Amino acid sequence: MKNKLVRVKVPASTANLGPGFDAIGMAFQLYTTLEMRLAEQTEIHLVGDELTALPADKSNLLYIVAADLFEQAGLGVPELHLTVSTEVPLTRGLGSSAAAIVAALTAANALAGEPFSREQLFAMASRREGHPDNVGASLFGGIVVAAMPEQADAAVPYIRLAVPEGLETLVVIPDFWLSTEKARSALPDKYERRDAVYAVGHSSLLVAALAQGRLDLLAEAMRDRLHQPYRSALVPGLAEMLADASEHGALGAALSGAGPTTLFFFSGESARESLLRFVARTMADNGISYRTMVLAPDQSGTEIEVLDLSR
Repeated sequence: MKNKLVRVKVPASTANLGPGFDAIGMAFQLYTTLEMRLAEQTEIHLVGDELTALPADKSNLLYIVAADLFEQAGLGVPELHLTVSTEVPLTRGLGSSAAAIVAALTAANALAGEPFSREQLFAMASRREGHPDNVGASLFGGIVVAAMPEQADAAVPYIRLAVPEGLETLVVIPDFWLSTEKARSALPDKYERRDAVYAVGHSSLLVAALAQGRLDLLAEAMRDRLHQPYRSALVPGLAEMLADASEHGALGAALSGAGPTTLFFFSGESARESLLRFVARTMADNGISYRTMVLAPDQSGTEIEVLDLSR
């Protein structure tokens, strides 16, 4: 353990995909990379502009999660040397905190001699994040459908699906942060029965459509009444984009996670160009600066490399 360096590469993710609230996640080829080894004194190196606002001491989430795993394994609190870089925009709805949690858990587990299974790591990550969708996608890759169990110490049940062939993703990332706490505070405490039934039907249709590659059903299946209508006020232009995206080449559209990023599924160059024009008009009308990315799905999940420093 003393002469090991562990390097992990963790994909970003989106969650919900409309009605799959806290239950459906999908991984992208946009990565957080973490190197971890034991040290005489803890040092944390944050590489890149995205990470400049984060603490570089033991209050950093990566250290907290890793140290907790060591304690759970009965190994005591470690001193660690961490180097982290990320391509994932922070607090934009692309699973940056989930990727960090998964990175810290998998790296620490490998450094500690793998005292926990992958499923146990998934349960730890899900409970720390509060829901299993983002962490499941980051850990396993592809599309993950999962539900939190009623028992606090039970395994988290999940199904992993391959991303349907031909499905491409455009994300629109506004130039402002939106915390998950603020996005959750916009949600009501109670829902009408008709909205609950609507959510069950559409989330079920969404999972079935993804499992069978029925891209033609996504526009309807991704409609939502649980969270997107309430969060629209926090993301200028969101309501228009969700309502009209299918008329401009989108196979389906959703708020990515808690936002403010909006996600569009599409297929083909002409659909992409049409969507880009539509987004440009909508964002200009709302006075919002933004950037776009076309993201490919990640089908592999977290990759782990263990190096022997004694050689």
